Order: sequence, then C-alpha cells, then structure tokens
Amino acid sequence: MVDERTGRAVGLELRRVLQAGREMQAALARRLGVRVTDVQAMDHVAATDEPVGTVELGDRLGMRSASAAALVGRLIEAGHVVREPHPADRRRVVLTPTVHGRAEVRDQLAPMLDELTAVISRLDDSEAATVLWFLQQAGAVMRSYAALDTDEADRGD
Repeated sequence: MVDERTGRAVGLELRRVLQAGREMQAALARRLGVRVTDVQAMDHVAATDEPVGTVELGDRLGMRSASAAALVGRLIEAGHVVREPHPADRRRVVLTPTVHGRAEVRDQLAPMLDELTAVISRLDDSEAATVLWFLQQAGAVMRSYAALDTDEADRGD
C-alpha cells in the first residue's frame, strides 16, 4: 500500500500529465492552423472503436448540434475528415479521418511520439506492466466519471 505522501505526489503528477495533454493539444492546433476543439474532435474520430457521427461527436465534446455541425464542416473543408455511410445503418452518416488528416497530425506529433517511445523503452517489463495497469485504471475512473454526467443528462437530472 502506498503512503499518503507518495499517493498525493502520484495524483499531482497525473494532474500535470493531463494539463500537459491540454497544452499539447493547443500546440498541435496552432501547428495545424485549427482550433483546439477541432484537434479534440479529430482525436475522438480517429481513436474511437465505434463509428462517430456529428451528434455523438458533439455530445462527447459537450457542444450543441449546430456547433458540432460547424466544427465538422471546418474539418471537412480542411481535409481532415469525410462523411461516409454508417457501416451497419446506411441511413446514418459517420465521420472518418482522411489519409491526409492522419498524416498531417502524425507529422506534427512525430518528434513528441519519438521522445515518448524512448522513455517507454527505458522501462523494464515490470515497470511497464505497472505503468500500463495504472493508466488503464486511471482511464477507467475518468471514463466512469464522464459517464455519470451522461447518465444524469439522460435522466434529466
């Protein structure tokens, strides 16, 4: 069991990592010449296991449908995403990242990703397993927190 001081230090460092992630998104947005919400949207579209439409994207970003539609329009105009028929429901439309969009983001992130890969390569197997476990658990807690907000909205609380 971790002592209280170390636990606080881990919590603080996690907050710093989350803040650094927001700063990284802002820097990426500047480099791509788009808004931070556009970068966040592109990340949701590229990283999801399930197809995402404009409404779902807006829900994930906490924006109204008109704002989400404007955001999607900007991403399409910039060549970062395209609309395609939903794979299982042809009545619906989903967003898919373009090859150009993926390449542009990958090119901008490459130096940072290379440095992170170097950091990861310095971990031994036991350290890597511990870090992986912690990140999975922290992510699950954060997703659970976000789902509570969605559940309350669905109930009208």
